[in-house]
Amino acid sequence: MNEERDKIIIRTSVAGIFANVFLAAFKAVVGILSHSIAITLDAVNNLSDALSSIITIAGTKLAAKAPDKKHPLGYGRVEYLSAMIISVLVLYAGIQSLVESVKKIIHPQAPDYGMAALIIVAAAVVVKILLGTFFIKKGKEASSESLGNSGKDAKNDSILSLSTLVAALIFIFTGVSIEAYLGVVISAVIIKSGIDMLKDTINEVLGERVDADTARKVKEIVSSFEGVDGAYDLLVHNYGPERMVGSVHIEIPDYYTAAQIDTLTREITMKVYEETRVILTGISVYAQNTGDDEAARIEAQVVKIAKEDPYVLQTHGFYMVPEKKHLQIDTVISFDAPDRAAECQKIRDKIQEAFPDYQVFVQMDSDTSD
Repeated sequence: MNEERDKIIIRTSVAGIFANVFLAAFKAVVGILSHSIAITLDAVNNLSDALSSIITIAGTKLAAKAPDKKHPLGYGRVEYLSAMIISVLVLYAGIQSLVESVKKIIHPQAPDYGMAALIIVAAAVVVKILLGTFFIKKGKEASSESLGNSGKDAKNDSILSLSTLVAALIFIFTGVSIEAYLGVVISAVIIKSGIDMLKDTINEVLGERVDADTARKVKEIVSSFEGVDGAYDLLVHNYGPERMVGSVHIEIPDYYTAAQIDTLTREITMKVYEETRVILTGISVYAQNTGDDEAARIEAQVVKIAKEDPYVLQTHGFYMVPEKKHLQIDTVISFDAPDRAAECQKIRDKIQEAFPDYQVFVQMDSDTSD
């Protein structure tokens, strides 16, 4: 699967390199001969796109390196770094375009468009739309953010080329040159696109919340096993496309033996990986009181007290230890709470007040998944 994915990314990127170098060469000649800043900047932008494809290939090759002692979970996140570099290049191209456009506004120079220039620019619009669509499609197919970013950039380039063509036609028919002002607008669009792509990539590097569909699927699979009364605290780390490693808590009866738990967790791990490709490296256990009506009565009261707090999203993991007079429960407290630790303490105090004969333990959990 990974080998096929890498082939898709590399083949798509190579196609992008050839297309962009070809366009850049023609646009550069036309831009210089016609004294058009817009067409010349468009040529430079195509060269940066070719460089982006080269970076994507390099990133894919590095990410495919086998895990080793220094990086036991592999090099998959290198792809996010390559996507970040592409985003910076797009941002740089936008800033440079803005600078050059402002210079042309201050020191205008009338362009000299010919029919060849118009044909080349029109062809560039079509090629960039097709190239952008192709990159985005292949990016989704291969789960490659770098290809997706390159595709979005190509779509933006098609708008840039189309705007250049419109400016040329306006000049030919009216004698009014607006390409420098148009360049400012286009530059702003490119800069915004670069910033948006950079933000998305930085979020991937920092570590984002696992997507809701994956989270729900994993929890459904885990909860489908006999004896499992709930799956909680799912935490998934992304080590590159198709490389997700996670952990989860399960609630099971307190009479399960170590052998039963071992068999259960192995089966859960295998099924989750087969159906979601998420590797569960840790499955922790909450013991569930069984055959104790008093524990069930106290649990209902404790849960009721905890859920009265507006910032509590979920409660789980209740367990009573009668011989030690211990009550324990986990609460998922929203990130919207002004002070999550203080909120947890407030809940503990209320439970302690309701059950003064017990020692109360409230564990604060984070809202890590849907």
